[in-house]
Amino acid sequence: MWTRRAFVSTVAGATVSATGLSWLTSGCRSPGAHAGRASGNRRPRAAIIATEVRIHSHAQHFIDRFLEGYGWQGAWHHPPMDLAALYVDQFPEKDLARERSKRFNVPIYPTVEEALTLGGSKLAVDGVLIIGEHGKYPRNPMGQTLYPRYRWFKRIVKVFEESGRVVPVFNDKHLSTEWRECVEMVADSRRLGFPFLAGSSLPVTRRIPSMEMPLHTPIEESVCVCYGGVDSYDFHGLETAQCMSERRAGGEAGVKSVQAVRGDRIWSILEERERTKRLLFAALARSHTLRAPPGYTFPLPSIDWIRQSSPEAIAYFVEHDDGFRTTLFLLNGFVQDFTYAGTVKTTGQIISCQMQLPMPLHISTTADFFNPLINNIERMILNGRAPYRVDRTLLTSGMTLSAVESLYRGGARIDTPEMKVVYAPELQSTFWSA
Repeated sequence: MWTRRAFVSTVAGATVSATGLSWLTSGCRSPGAHAGRASGNRRPRAAIIATEVRIHSHAQHFIDRFLEGYGWQGAWHHPPMDLAALYVDQFPEKDLARERSKRFNVPIYPTVEEALTLGGSKLAVDGVLIIGEHGKYPRNPMGQTLYPRYRWFKRIVKVFEESGRVVPVFNDKHLSTEWRECVEMVADSRRLGFPFLAGSSLPVTRRIPSMEMPLHTPIEESVCVCYGGVDSYDFHGLETAQCMSERRAGGEAGVKSVQAVRGDRIWSILEERERTKRLLFAALARSHTLRAPPGYTFPLPSIDWIRQSSPEAIAYFVEHDDGFRTTLFLLNGFVQDFTYAGTVKTTGQIISCQMQLPMPLHISTTADFFNPLINNIERMILNGRAPYRVDRTLLTSGMTLSAVESLYRGGARIDTPEMKVVYAPELQSTFWSA
């Protein structure tokens, strides 16, 4: 039987336990943040550690941009660094890794360690990307795919320790399938002093309209409406909400509880939450993909029509330690985009937008919403500083894990005292605005 685990660890002088996790904003900048830059005139070198490489896989999106460039600010941008090494865990029938390796002369190494050392004995690259998404991996009893992100991260950390040198690391999507492991990854980055970036492309893609939540806005609730699966696109939706919520007055205070429910239970809960219902419709007003009722050319959203269109709907209700609320709606069959709405406590004003997520058509193999994510990774490798805090992804990883557990337990409320992740966001916006 799966059970929640208590643990105690230490992160940058703060105690991490089953009762909470907290560190000061100053603790997010580590003394080794500038270690690992390329010396002299040599171009920086990156290594990508991937599960599999095929058309439209995450690894393909990253690898092809490093090798061939991408559109950026009205020009074709080639990353000012070399993709020097690959480690690929699985080779499906339509594998692209071997072809890319041959065409661009990028070696595929047989181990993670050899990719980082370029076949030598010491760390020989200036940045590492973990793309642990897609491929055939086992699932746990709750249905989570056990991607090897944490195991690879620990092997990377061991190379750092044995080499006496660290470099920036990026981890695609959520950190792990266990909270203990998520915390340990962030703790390792702070203990050794290397920049650590993680998460989704949604917080940094284009927005319609192009706007940012002003810092210190007294918002009291955030809603994201999206589509996709559990332990998959739900994470993207939570990152969509959190990148806005963290900018509220007082910053992020941590998460108190998570409850995930399906179908009719969603609408019963909404009967007691008028503000959440108002935000749901505000977010839907930003959608470009609403399913219209029969006989209409323009959708007229209503709870009844949502229920008919998305009978398998799922909602996550998240309570934060400061009283703030985050609600995620997965409305498969009704929408096919990601929209956000938040309400200002003092005025009742609603702030809303769409996070643009244009999927590649049959004529394209790369999705443009990966462009700003890779650009942020490049800048981290070049200047040795993560452009935004990994705390966000630590928290959204925990929200995702707790929501999966709640669904597994029939919609039970999951108390999360261990998710006392307190942080303030970066002052500078990092979404794709140009």
